[in-house]
Amino acid sequence: MRTPFLERIEQRVLVADGAMGTMIYAKGIPFSRCFDALNLELPPLVKEVHLGYVKAGADLIETNTFGATRPRLAKYGLENKIAEINVAGARLAREVAGDDLYVAGSVGPLGLRLEPLGPTSLAEARSLFQEQIAALVEGGVDVIVLETMIDLQEARQALLASRETGVAVIAQISVQEDGNTPSGSSPEDCARVLDEGGADLVGVNCSVGPAGVLEALERMAKSTSKRLSAQPNAGLPRTVEGRSIYLCSPEYMAGYARQFIACGARVVGGCCGTTPEHIRAIKKAVRSLPAGPVRHSVEVRESQPAPVETLPVEKRSRLAARLANKTFPILVGMVPPKGCDATREIEGALYLRDQQIDAASISVGAGSTARMSALSLAVLIQQRAGLESVLDFSSRGRSVCALQSGLLGASALGLANIVAVTGDPPPPDADTSIASEYDVDSIGLVNLMNHLNQGRDAGDNPLGSQTAFLIGVRVNPAALNLEEEVRRFEYKVEAGANFALASPVFDVAQLARFLKRIQVAGASPIPVLAGIFALTSFRNAEFLNNEVPGVSIPRSIMDRMRKADTGERARAEGLQIAREMLLEVRDLVQGAQIAAPFGRYPLAVEVAQPLAAERPAAQ
Repeated sequence: MRTPFLERIEQRVLVADGAMGTMIYAKGIPFSRCFDALNLELPPLVKEVHLGYVKAGADLIETNTFGATRPRLAKYGLENKIAEINVAGARLAREVAGDDLYVAGSVGPLGLRLEPLGPTSLAEARSLFQEQIAALVEGGVDVIVLETMIDLQEARQALLASRETGVAVIAQISVQEDGNTPSGSSPEDCARVLDEGGADLVGVNCSVGPAGVLEALERMAKSTSKRLSAQPNAGLPRTVEGRSIYLCSPEYMAGYARQFIACGARVVGGCCGTTPEHIRAIKKAVRSLPAGPVRHSVEVRESQPAPVETLPVEKRSRLAARLANKTFPILVGMVPPKGCDATREIEGALYLRDQQIDAASISVGAGSTARMSALSLAVLIQQRAGLESVLDFSSRGRSVCALQSGLLGASALGLANIVAVTGDPPPPDADTSIASEYDVDSIGLVNLMNHLNQGRDAGDNPLGSQTAFLIGVRVNPAALNLEEEVRRFEYKVEAGANFALASPVFDVAQLARFLKRIQVAGASPIPVLAGIFALTSFRNAEFLNNEVPGVSIPRSIMDRMRKADTGERARAEGLQIAREMLLEVRDLVQGAQIAAPFGRYPLAVEVAQPLAAERPAAQ
């Protein structure tokens, strides 16, 4: 009968196994296959990997279930086999471990972005972990090991799900070269939160190799009295002839294993790139150390910086002040130029400033065209034309770290008005090398900006300074799924949005219904600015109505543009329609954004002309 796991680690250090994926790949299984499903499809191969580590001296072997959660299995159409795959994984490991060795149920991240930066709720994440962990316990594991956790909130939900089973839990984070998790949490904070959450051991795995893991482990030891664990990669991978190679030798890994143990680790092993040879060397190093308990001291937690007060909304920008004073600000849209010459846009901004327009609204360049960045144009307009900018900031193709860097840079350059947009996907025929990815959507981006306004990063760590963004969002009153649009708008407001820009209005009744709907839903404590677009021809109207998402033009307006057809008559009719829309919505909304098709800024000014006498001059 095995000594209970938690008793055994007080008696001696346990050596865990190494990489599962590395060994499976080495046996000819391509990464395109679901490795977890091999528990059902090729159980002898999985057992062969386990046996290799047992022969090398591992005391603890992990199940082949790192990605066996519903979201990850769904990518292979295997979401209905969660229980089978996890139970099989636990039983295969148990067959090899026998009665003497320990089996750890491997649980990795869900591969989803959790609230507040993503759509998956904490309760939903915990439920997804419960599903996997229950099956692992049914299969007979001795301990649950939470691995490669990069989001502290997600790790906490996995820990809560694990604690419900009564099985011992090892909770491990993964860190970057700066020592923090990719989401920005420090090892000290991770150790503290996981300790308070009930983890039996806390530690680090995967990450940047033995040296980086040791540094993170030393920092964790200062914030917890719990036993530690360490399972580093065999260094950072290097690409050699198209293959990823891990270069740390078994002897090098063994040397660091001694240092992990001196730091307080009671479980040591390996992650990506480690093989039975590495584990054999680590086992030899562990045997050379004296038996018995290892203690480490915990430093007193330093006092955290006092929370900072966010700047009142009305003081964040001139646009914010005009919205607060209800003076119906007017924005004019701009698109970044192709190439690096913004002379035409700067001249246009000077003209708009002289015409008492309040701000230039800079949209993200469409598609995959090589345009100047919207941020660069926004800065140039503020610096060279003295006209305030409203910047569309897209989450497309950016990690959370990149988003934070971009936003902090925008703030440092004087940009205050930021509209959070998810960004359009590339066209279907775009090169796959430029395919877009979204770490967070516009809701998560609003949350991120709200954090920065409070002087904290995505990991809730103090920055020592704060931004003062007036946070905008997009909203579409003509959305095909209005309930979904209202729901997302509610989330944006809850996340911290300060104002909204509506898509172009051609049906005032439709806008009024939408505004009433969000008021009933309790989602409109923020100002809404209506989009106004001056049609230039019937063909232009047809294109917008049929090919541009978020635009719906009533038949009556289409008929008017059809009769006007093209040329000056059509432009005059489009101008008249835009003016009518602006006058009809002025009592419904708190401002307007007027489009300047093809860079025709005088046309936008003409649209705004009927309200010129009613509005105080821009400051």
